[in-house]
Amino acid sequence: MTDINSGIKFSGVSADPDSKAAGRAPAPRSGDVRWDIIELLFFAYRDFVGDADAELEVFGFGRAHHRVIHFVHRYPGLKVADLLDVLRITKQSLGRVLKQLLDEGYIVQRTGNNDRRQRLLFATAKGEALVAKLAGLQTDRINHALRDIGPAGADTVRQFLRAMIDHDDPDKVLETILGADDPTGNAKE
Repeated sequence: MTDINSGIKFSGVSADPDSKAAGRAPAPRSGDVRWDIIELLFFAYRDFVGDADAELEVFGFGRAHHRVIHFVHRYPGLKVADLLDVLRITKQSLGRVLKQLLDEGYIVQRTGNNDRRQRLLFATAKGEALVAKLAGLQTDRINHALRDIGPAGADTVRQFLRAMIDHDDPDKVLETILGADDPTGNAKE
């Protein structure tokens, strides 16, 4: 198969329609596939998270740490159960990352006021500083990309990204984000 952007041939990709994909819905015809958008999303994601990845590596953290500290910072008092819903991961997957962030002082965990079994998560000053640095890197990339398309273009980008999200089973944070009227993307507080 050929990458439309570079002419690179990928090995190990079977063109045999009877290979392991039997029983699945037929693939769309090549002309119907949005290779342009698919690949742009892959490359945009790679570079968008890459800026933060380099900074996280200094701390021995990865993308999972970034996602956890981001949402804990943005939604102080987030319950562990809600964080699991937001990230759509298992307790086991979250456990190691959360423990490291707690042990190293980026997040604190408190019991709920009404239900002592609840574990509410809050970013510490150290965690807030890390989030600010990562968000600054990503904001710089976003602002650079939006620089020439103006406010109407930024609105179109925001509408496109919202439309890409699966709305069938929104979690509480996504409901907050999608319900926000603030054009900067900040959730209503």
